[in-house]
Amino acid sequence: QVQLVESGGGLVQPGGSLRLSCAASGSNFGYYAVVWFRQAPGKEREGISCIGSTDGNTYYADSVKGRFTMSRDNAKNTVYLEMNSLKPEDTAIYYCAADSDYYCPDYPPWASDFGSWGQGTQVTVSS
Repeated sequence: QVQLVESGGGLVQPGGSLRLSCAASGSNFGYYAVVWFRQAPGKEREGISCIGSTDGNTYYADSVKGRFTMSRDNAKNTVYLEMNSLKPEDTAIYYCAADSDYYCPDYPPWASDFGSWGQGTQVTVSS
C-alpha cells in the first residue's frame, strides 16, 4: 500500500480556483487508481472523481463535472485535482485514496472501498 498526503487547500472566493495535490510514498504508484473524496460538516464522505492507473479512465460526479479535472504525474508520484468555478457548496475537507486493485466506476466511488486515509486538506469557498 502507498501512503498519501493531501495538500493545496485554502480559502477562496466563489468563482475562484484551487489545485489540490495527492502525493504518494512507495513504488509502483502508476499502478494505483486514485479517487478524490470530500466531506462537508454533517455530511457523509462522497466520492467526486477518479483516475485509473494504466487505462487512464476518469470519472467525475455530476456536482463537479466540467469544473474539476484530475491528472496524474507518475514520475512525481502525485495526482492533482484542478478545481475551477468554485462554489460555496464545494466547501469540505478533501481526501484522496488509492488502490492497485480498483477501477474507476461509472457511479460515485464508495468510501467503504478504501481502508487508508490521509489527514485531508480543507477547502473553504466563501466571500
